[in-house]
Amino acid sequence: MNLKGGRFLRLFSFVLLGLSLLWLAGGLGSDLLEARLSHSEFEAVLAGGAVQEISIRQNRLTPTGEARIVYKGEEKRFSRERYFVSDVNRLQSELEERGIDFRLENPPVGGDFLGYGLLLLLTAGAVFYTFYRRGLPGGGGAVQIGRARARRENRTGENFGTVAGLSEEKEELAQLVDFLRAPEKYTELGARIPKGVLLVGPPGTGKTLLGRAIAGEAGVPFFSVAGSDFVELFVGVGASRVRELFEEAKSSAPCVVFIDEIDAVARRRGAGLGGGNDEREQTLNQLLVEMDGFTPNEGVIVLAATNRPDVLDPAILRPGRFDRKLTISRPDLCGREEILRLHAANKKFSEEVDFSELARMTAGFTGADLENLLNEAAIFVAAERRAFVTAADLRRAFLRVTVGTEKRSRVISEEEKRITAYHEAGHALLMKLIPGQGPVHTVSIIPTGIGAAGYTLSLPNGEQLFETRSHMLGQIKVALGGRIAEELVFGEPTTGAAQDIKEATALARAMVETYGMSAEVGTVHCGGAEDEVFLGRDFVHTKPYSEATASLIDSEVKRITDECYREAKDIMVLHRDNLETCAALLLEKEKINREEFEALFEGKSEESNGE
Repeated sequence: MNLKGGRFLRLFSFVLLGLSLLWLAGGLGSDLLEARLSHSEFEAVLAGGAVQEISIRQNRLTPTGEARIVYKGEEKRFSRERYFVSDVNRLQSELEERGIDFRLENPPVGGDFLGYGLLLLLTAGAVFYTFYRRGLPGGGGAVQIGRARARRENRTGENFGTVAGLSEEKEELAQLVDFLRAPEKYTELGARIPKGVLLVGPPGTGKTLLGRAIAGEAGVPFFSVAGSDFVELFVGVGASRVRELFEEAKSSAPCVVFIDEIDAVARRRGAGLGGGNDEREQTLNQLLVEMDGFTPNEGVIVLAATNRPDVLDPAILRPGRFDRKLTISRPDLCGREEILRLHAANKKFSEEVDFSELARMTAGFTGADLENLLNEAAIFVAAERRAFVTAADLRRAFLRVTVGTEKRSRVISEEEKRITAYHEAGHALLMKLIPGQGPVHTVSIIPTGIGAAGYTLSLPNGEQLFETRSHMLGQIKVALGGRIAEELVFGEPTTGAAQDIKEATALARAMVETYGMSAEVGTVHCGGAEDEVFLGRDFVHTKPYSEATASLIDSEVKRITDECYREAKDIMVLHRDNLETCAALLLEKEKINREEFEALFEGKSEESNGE
């Protein structure tokens, strides 16, 4: 008989279950059919004179047991009535006084233990099957709890040709590929290839894809594992997994080991409230030893990805472990267009679609965002059973991924709709009139999936690596435009500007605390509280400035927001007619695009030119 492990465990469990059920039916199961007599009922039976004989089964370890009755006039058969005997000796004396025959029985040796033993085996079998079954071949459960959970791919299917928008990064990593292909070229000159490369960047920028591309380009095995896979409840398991991972990698050299989200296992030791975690620190220590223990040019290159380099332990960042740190930034204009065209290769687009224009609209998008944008557009087309993705579909998808799904079915009162129209018109007006803040892409008073009553969406004004003071002040003014319009038209504010006020305050505080854009506070950095990223920062952190400076910061933040409010209000009062026209058009159409919004200012521009 050749049973596999999983089938054997199931068969073993079923056999135990059957035996236990048989014992229950004959033993404990019979309790369900038999009546338990109380003490008063048992005394009444004895006093009635109908008892012919009583059988007393005494327990072996205690003077307790159970009594079963044979009534007169019946066959030599016990009834279904049973009485629990708390003192067998006293019952014997009482039966002798009443002249009732009785006999003592001892339970068969091992009888009770057999039934309870079967139950114990059944429970152990169930635990073994559920807790350990994934540890069988092909599994990853408790039997293999010490094993690394790395996934090996001999061919990743990716190469540098499938990675778009990262031309400089690919050039820098080409040396690793060259080493994996021809290591002797470097060893002959005494060169040492970097043991590890840390890929740092926001989520969705292609860090994992780049790691797979390196292995695919070089044609070597690729081991991928998440940082959280090393961390386990049991102390020592994580370190064991690290050792096994690197042993397997060394046996497959040359190869690439990719650790995704390494901050889950390589966080700074001893930081935060309550000290460190023993298991996490042991795992990190083992990782440090393995990376530092490589023989030169062994052929194992470790790639790791994180978007939180600030929380990593300094020991893992030193040369000899992660020799290089490569920042994967959000793609620029050319990179976005390249990414869009790459993801559009397996989709059908109409001729009117302009990927260059779409790339300009999506400034700040990551590669994952761009792929999701095209996918959402394709979903619209597939749902409507059309053949090609159009520019209109891309605009719909752009709105969905930026502001959420529009809820046209939501019922809004006319008064609330009117307030929303002026609120959004206030944002759009200041976005148009303040230099560097536009252009306006869409203005809508249709509620969205993110809980907003409406939205004003602007197009990115080119690629910006940094912000100027005047541009940040303009952003504060635009954020306050909705509140200003509400007070100007309705005479009182509403709660609809809560998020706008939060954004304006955050910008003003960043100008004062972080960017040194306040003459009163000076060019000093006061944002130390945000730098603490560990648990307990609010308990152990002390502000790097005095209470007087804190008061000065608060007053400067208020001064900046108040000045922006006054200046923005002056602009809106001067162009009140445009505000009214824009709000009226929003109430009529609910959503206006860039061309319709720009048309509101054409007449006034022509009049001013005629004058």
